Order: sequence, then structure tokens, then C-alpha cells
Amino acid sequence: MDRDVAIEIPRRVLIFGIMSQGNQHSPERRLLVYIVEDDPWYGERLLHHLSLNPDNEVVKFDNSKDFLSAIHDRQPDVVTLDYKLPDLSGDLLLKRIRSANPETAIIVISAQEDLATALDLLREGAYDYFVKNDETRDRLWNAINNIRKNVELRKEVQVLRTYVEKQYDFKHLIIGNCESMKKVYGLVVKAASTQINVSISGETGTGKELVAKAIHFNSERARNPFVAVNLASVPRDLLESELFGHEKGAFTGAIAMRTGRFEEAHGGTLFLDEIGDLDITLQAKLLRVIQEREITRVGGNKVIPVDVRIITATHMNLMEEVRKGRFREDFFYRLLGLPVSLPPLRERGNDKLLLAKHFLDAFCAANKIGKRQFTQEAKDKIMAYRYPGNVRELKAVIELAAVMTDGDHIDAEDISFTAARTPSDMLDQDLTLDEYNRLIIRHYLDRFDGNVVEAAQRLGIGKSTIYRLIKEGKL
Repeated sequence: MDRDVAIEIPRRVLIFGIMSQGNQHSPERRLLVYIVEDDPWYGERLLHHLSLNPDNEVVKFDNSKDFLSAIHDRQPDVVTLDYKLPDLSGDLLLKRIRSANPETAIIVISAQEDLATALDLLREGAYDYFVKNDETRDRLWNAINNIRKNVELRKEVQVLRTYVEKQYDFKHLIIGNCESMKKVYGLVVKAASTQINVSISGETGTGKELVAKAIHFNSERARNPFVAVNLASVPRDLLESELFGHEKGAFTGAIAMRTGRFEEAHGGTLFLDEIGDLDITLQAKLLRVIQEREITRVGGNKVIPVDVRIITATHMNLMEEVRKGRFREDFFYRLLGLPVSLPPLRERGNDKLLLAKHFLDAFCAANKIGKRQFTQEAKDKIMAYRYPGNVRELKAVIELAAVMTDGDHIDAEDISFTAARTPSDMLDQDLTLDEYNRLIIRHYLDRFDGNVVEAAQRLGIGKSTIYRLIKEGKL
């Protein structure tokens, strides 16, 4: 915006202000402009000029009393205010507007010789300053167009912020009544109310990044960036540049300076996923950054302070990695902070049905299809499955079932687990050999619709083994 002060003998001072607090505009709504001007000729001139834009709704007032009464009924988007009103000075009226809405943006159009007064108004929160001359009309027109863009942009930001806050609200995110999830909920609430680092562990598909976002968007850092980096997906030789940035010419291909993820997350949260895959050499560099709260770009010498909260996630047992010498012990304890362990879906009991219903309702609403319900046979099938892909797999299975059903009920045959799973998904889990054996048996029971004899024959084991596992509640 142009804030240059033209040295010209002025006659009056006008203030133009935007009031957005409490306004819930849609992009289709016209901009409401109030003109407060005791000079009838000049007021009509402003009214005519600003009304030429059909996107403006313009109302004129001759005094501050009528104006102040009107803003209690409707809050205008823009106010043009004659500084030398007979019943109330412009600076006092400015303070009244600023008091009602600290975000008020004010443009001063000065026709007074008292330049210091105009500058004081800028210091009090004026949006811009014009000297009344032949260019004033065009500058005013452009300023109000810019104000309109700011109003619409603020509304878009507010809508997005409201959506994000709702999306990552605890009650929308953490669905489950099992004891392990109640514990997770309590830890997430504690994490969001403090600045402590958080380390999240759990199998693939349990929702580690979603929990990290819930912590961030419910914390004091919510209005600042949330930056996520999957350390396993970045090539090792590029990871240092990814995290810390680089200067132009730092290495072959560095044709321009690049800001790293630490700088991008300044003031907010840096989520380092798959921290267990981080090379041990980089662990030392990252440890120093976390301790000193400063980084140096690759190929540079400038020390850059950074203020970030670190949240890490892994599917590995990091203590075991420390014992094997693959993870630095000092780095482990620096990251540990508040540990949050997410249970696998197979251990969450009736939460499977709660999540299934949640995913089904959400999918139907998003795709504008009628509500669907599970039959009892479908519920039994959902409960019996082990979910090696965890919550992520359940979501994919339920969404597919909602598409495949021909009616408003989802039956057992509509639910297909093998379509949402590959052998690599199974082997990616941190399971014991006994757990893998039970998972394979469960797979064949599903394949043969619960027929123990057929499953036992296909696997080459005694049917008594399967019956025993069923009796013990392990299948």
C-alpha cells in the first residue's frame, strides 16, 4: 500500500475505515460503505463515485451522531469520515471505531495543513494517507477495492481456520472408548496445553500424523505453520538440505537459495515422521539444532534462530535401536519428551465398529449418497478381522463397501479385506511370529467363511489348534 505523504496545503481530513469484526460476508455480498461528511457537495460526490461500483452499497451520514447510531444496527465494511465534523472530532471518532474493532483499517484523506495530525492518525492505526487533490478519487477507488480483497481474504482464512479447528478437534479426531485410547486422549490433551516435545509410536496406519496435527492445532502454536517431513522418503544426500535449507551454489544443482523445513516451521510445529530411519550422522546435527535452537543453511555461515516444537513419530522400537547402536541415546532422550503410544486396531475391541460407522457416515456425506447401515453379519465380519493395516485399512475397506453395496445396507459380502491389503502391508508390521501365525489363520478362516476344517486342511495344521485359539480368544 502507498503510505507516502504528499506535502500540499490541505483543507480537510477524511478518514476511511474498514470494520470487519462480526461481519459474516459471503463473496456475493456487496461491500457496505458508510460516508460521514458534513459538506453536502463533497458527500454527494463521494456517494456518486463509490456507488458506480455495483459491488458497493453506499450510505451517507451528515453527522457523527447518526453514524454512531447506525453502526449498532449494521456494521459497515468501510467508513469514510470527515475529520472536522462539528459534533465530534475525527480523532475521537477514530478511537471509537478502533475500540469497537481493533482490526479497523483507516485511510486518511487530508485537506488540512496540520500534517502532524494526519501522521498521528496513521500511528493510531490508519490504513493509509492521501492528500485531497485531483488523484484522490482514483486512489480512494483503488484503496476500497484493496480493502474488499482483504475482507474476502480474511473471511476465507477464517473459514479455513474454523474448518481446520473442527477437523482436528479432539472429539472429531480420537474416536474410541477402549482404555488404551482414553489414555491416548489424556496424553494428547496434556501435550496440546504445553510446549513439550512429543514422540508418537505405533504401527503403520494407526494415525500418528493425525495425532500430531491434533496436538498442533489445539496448542498455542495453532496459527503458525505445521510442517511435516517423512524422513524415510527423502534421499539421504538431500536430507540435510531438506531440513536446514541451502545457499545458492552450495552444491551442484543448487541454483538458488532454498529455505529449509526448520525455517518454514518457525513459530509452529515440525513433525518428523519415521525418525528411526534418520542416518546417525544427521542425528548428531539435528541434536545440536534442537539444543541450540538455531540452524545454518548448507553452504552458508549465517546462524539463523528457529523456534519450533518437535513432534516425532516412528513404527520402530527406538530403545531397541539404541541398544543396537543405530540410534544415539542422547538424541533419543532429547526427542522423547511426552511419549504417546497408539495401539493397533486389533487391540481396540468395539472401537472397530465405532470407527467403521464414522468412516461410513463421513463417506456417504462427502459423496452425497444416502445413509447406509451395517447388517449384523457385516458387523461380525468387521469385528473378527485383525487389520494389519490398522485404521487406514479399515477406512479403505469401509469406503469400498459403501460403493459396492446395491442398497442402503452393507452386508458381509460387500466387505472385502484382501482388496485393501497386500503382502507387504502384512510384513510391514512389528508382529511376533505367533501373531503372524494367528493373522494367517484368521485370513484363511475369512477366506473359507469360518469353516475351520477347510482352513486347517489348507494350512496343513490340526483343526484342534484353530479351535483352541478361538476358545482362548486369540482369533
